[in-house]
Amino acid sequence: MRASLIQIAVDPDESPNSRRARVTSLVAGQRGVADLVILPELWPVGAFAYESFEAEAEPLTGPTHQAMAKAAADAGVWLHAGSIVERAPDGALYNTALVFSPSGDLVASYRKIHRFGFDKGEATMMAAGDELVTVPLPGLPLGVATCYDLRFPELFRGLVDAGALAFAIPAGWPARRRDHWTLLARARAVENQAYVLACSTAGSHAGVPQAGHSLVVDPWGEVLAEAGEAEETLTVDLDPAKVTTTRTQFPALKDRVLATPPPRP
Repeated sequence: MRASLIQIAVDPDESPNSRRARVTSLVAGQRGVADLVILPELWPVGAFAYESFEAEAEPLTGPTHQAMAKAAADAGVWLHAGSIVERAPDGALYNTALVFSPSGDLVASYRKIHRFGFDKGEATMMAAGDELVTVPLPGLPLGVATCYDLRFPELFRGLVDAGALAFAIPAGWPARRRDHWTLLARARAVENQAYVLACSTAGSHAGVPQAGHSLVVDPWGEVLAEAGEAEETLTVDLDPAKVTTTRTQFPALKDRVLATPPPRP
């Protein structure tokens, strides 16, 4: 399987509608190049553009869904379309990832479980998801996580238990914590013996410079490709057999202890 990560530059002077049209063209350009395409987190509005969340929120089947469904079908690819600010029927906002099949059907959506911001921003404006999501890509079941989720290894253990051999992690990761981005992506790959496809944004969100440096990590923790700071597309061949081989030759997952006795008083 060949995967392309499109590291989109978010420019505050570019409207969400204009960016949707531009990204649609970028995805269409992957026809005949990739089997799987991954976009970053909240690229229509910007992950740190909190003041725009209410105005730019859309239903699950809103304009981003429509544009990306067509893009997936036109390119004939599995498309992880990053995430949107979803407005649920009850009015709640969610950071929601959308995954489309090569025919343009929405096959999965994932509401981000771990919201960033502590006592402000996303953490206070958005509701939390509560379901783990995997996508049955042919030969390479894909676990779905988003940005801040990367800091919580138990989520990825749950995805492994659900059969994931690879993780797609769209993000809007800030430049000032770029070292954490790379370190955590490699850690999730090593501890779960799975591919990590981590797609971040370039540019700036509401004055917050973005890290860029999208990367693909193999099940042994080796970085197969890494982007720079500008808009860029990474294209990498993935071998599902490498996950099986790694887990067989170094069967650390078999030694997991799911619970330990409490400490003695």
